[in-house]
Formats: sequence, structure tokens, C-alpha cells
Amino acid sequence: MMKISIYYLLGLLLLCSQGDLIAQKKKQTVSKPAVFNASERPRNLSDTALLELVQKQTFRYFWEFGHPVSGMSRERSNVAYDYGNEVVTTGGTGFGVMAMIVAAERKWQPRDSVAARLLKMVKFLSKADHYHGIFPHWLNGATGKIIPFGRKDDGGDLVETSFLFQGLLAARQYFNSNNDVERDLRNRIQWIWDEAEWDWYTRGNPNQLYWHWSPNNGWAMNFELRGYNETLITYILAASSPRYPITAQVYNKCWAQSEHFKNGKEYYGIKIPLGFEFGGPLFFTHYSFVGLDPRKLKDQYADYWEQNVNHTLVNYKYCVTNPGKFKGYGENNWGLTASDTYNGYNAHSPTNDFGTITPTAALSSFPYTPEQSMKALRHFYDDMGDKLWSEYGFVDAFNESQNWYAKSHLAIDQGPIIVMIENYRTGLLWKLFMKDPDIQNGLKKLGFESPALEISSKN
Repeated sequence: MMKISIYYLLGLLLLCSQGDLIAQKKKQTVSKPAVFNASERPRNLSDTALLELVQKQTFRYFWEFGHPVSGMSRERSNVAYDYGNEVVTTGGTGFGVMAMIVAAERKWQPRDSVAARLLKMVKFLSKADHYHGIFPHWLNGATGKIIPFGRKDDGGDLVETSFLFQGLLAARQYFNSNNDVERDLRNRIQWIWDEAEWDWYTRGNPNQLYWHWSPNNGWAMNFELRGYNETLITYILAASSPRYPITAQVYNKCWAQSEHFKNGKEYYGIKIPLGFEFGGPLFFTHYSFVGLDPRKLKDQYADYWEQNVNHTLVNYKYCVTNPGKFKGYGENNWGLTASDTYNGYNAHSPTNDFGTITPTAALSSFPYTPEQSMKALRHFYDDMGDKLWSEYGFVDAFNESQNWYAKSHLAIDQGPIIVMIENYRTGLLWKLFMKDPDIQNGLKKLGFESPALEISSKN
């Protein structure tokens, strides 16, 4: 059986180190902040103050380090794998959009400034390369031209596009004022949302949905979107499309049909309904759920709150048990997910563990494991801050067994920290996304139950 998701992600990213990605010839200087001294970070903060600081500091990645032309989120803070300085990421930008909503709500930036930045971004996207309305994984942030993610991955990426729209639809709900900028923003989001041809990616087969299509290589990537993994949101958005939706049949016949969809086993006495052994990397509980509210969210396959909480607890208990005897693991130092590591990039999980802890794993899990996540946050900041804290929040990862501490930051890791902490604190992004009428229609079509759907039916 073909494996996608963590194996696909890992494989393609490792292609970078093999020279399989197209290098960018034009090298430009990426502006960086002044030298940052982590030892000068504020001390003796309350839990609430620390959460606020982490969110606000991490937001700088998207606001100060966003691409100056497009406003989109850069793939990473360091130039790696020889793909140059102009690359922006579609999915990471979706998380960045949500981070900007938090910034406007918490008044880190003026609302009108955030709306103007988002409008610039959406105008850029309206002219950028797309493939039946679906954006590629990477774009050149200055020109809007595709930067291929791999030799044949040079077209539309349905999953990255779904992460982007998860953010844009939340922004459409939040920026609801009757002024020129916010009205224009909403209209332009509607236009690109209307033009996304989700059903094209079924290849005309009601039992299949594919990750990629390229005008140069067609369906050569041949990755069907089979669960369970981080791409649940792709099906929900595809079902929610106002003009080019998929049917419920493909959800049941493709997504729910694989050898790694149903689990049902117990680990450390905790049952995981769906997914890989031990649940897989923790980004499964984050990427689809920055907007999609898992609280009392159910369908015929799972209760998604139970799924995410239990997956996170198993990840936590694995690190506490520490069967690999890695240095540092424990109750205040846990979290395995995809990230940079000492020898490249890897999708870390209990079945793929080499001693690398990734802060986004525990911090983006605050809604599921608040006590355990706070212990990790305190340890990362209070005890290890000299090595982990930076101008953009926490660095991407670290491995004490290898005495390795990343200098890098990745948009797809930084964004969920801001957004999921906000969902823990106020539920802001969950409320915005779940009240979108198109999303409610899509969830109903796929047979989901949610309190948000009950509220909408009463109105």
C-alpha cells in the first residue's frame, strides 16, 4: 500500500539534500534583525504573560520576516538546500494569515495595518501561478512564479492550498468591517476561493482525490490522499467549495480506505482511534485543526477531540518513558513532530525517534494537554532559553544527545504555535473558521457533527 503524508513529506524534503530541487540562481540578501541576545529575555513571568510573549515574539517571523513584495511567509529563516532567498510557502502562509488575525485581535499591530498586509498578499496570489485554481507548494515571493518542490512536483499542491484557504477563510470572517480595504479583502478572497477547482484533482473518478497535478507532468506524482494524517482539512475544504466541490463518496472511498486509517490500539493505556502506530508525528493534530474545531467534532469514523488528545498524550508518555534513553527527555521536555534535525530534516514520532525535540509539538498542543504543554514551555523558556529563545520565538528543534540546537525557524512550525495557543486561550480561530457558511455546508455533506453546526441550524 502506498504511504503518503509523513513519508511523502519526509521523502520530498530529503530530496533537497540530494540536489533534486531546482536551485535559485539569483541570490539576494535577506534582511535580518540585529543580533539577538537570548539571555536578556524577560524572567519570572506569569503563565499568562509567558503565553502572550511567546505568541507575540513568534509572530515577528511572519510580520518582520515576511516577504517584502508578496507579504507571504518565507519557507524558513535560513537559506538551506540551495533554493535561494525568494521562496515563500503556500501552507505556511495560511498559518501566517491566522497569526495576523491574532495580532490584530490582540493589538500587536493595528487592525488596518494587518488588513492592508493581507490585501497585498491576496492581490499577489490572484496573479501568481496556479493550476486549475490550486497553488503550488512554493512560489517566488517577488514574481509569483512557481519554484518546483521536486522534479515532477511542479504544479498544483492540493494540501498546501488547503492550509492556505484555512487561513484565508478565517480572515474573510474576521475582517468584516464596511470599509474599502476590508471589503476588498473579503471580495478577493471570495474570488480565488471560487476559482479553486478541487474536483479537478479527482481525475474524474468519484473514488479518488490526488495531491498534485502538473501541466508538465500531469498526474505523475500519483499520490492519492488516503488517511489518517494531516490532510483531513483538504477533504473538508474540497467538500465546502461553492463551485467545484467533491462529493462525500470520495471521502469515504479514498480518505477512509487505507491500511493506516483505522487504529483502535492502546498505547500506555490510551486508545488512538485512527492513524499510524503511536499516532505518528504531532503535526497531524495541528495542521488540520488550526481552524477546524475538534471539540465535539465527530463523524462515523472518530471523535476528533478524543483522537487529538489521546494522540498527544501518547506522544507525551512515550517521551516520559524514553525507551531510546535520549538525553533530556521527560515530563517537561517532550514533543515529536516533523522538523529540522542535526542531520537534515525528519518526521519525528515514537516510531521514528532519534532524540530530537521540536518545540512546536508541545506548544501547538496546548488545547489538548495544557498542563503538560505548560511544563514544556517553562522548561524551554526558563531553563533552556539561552539556547532556544530567539528573535522569532523558539528555534525549530534541538537534540541534547547530539548537543545540537537549531538556528532555523520554519513557517509551518512557527505558525501553529501562535494559532493553537490562541485557540487554547480564546478559541478565536476555531470560532471564525467554523462559522463560515461554506465550511458548515462541507462538514454537513461529509456527515460531521459539531456544536457549530447545531448553532447554525438554529439561526
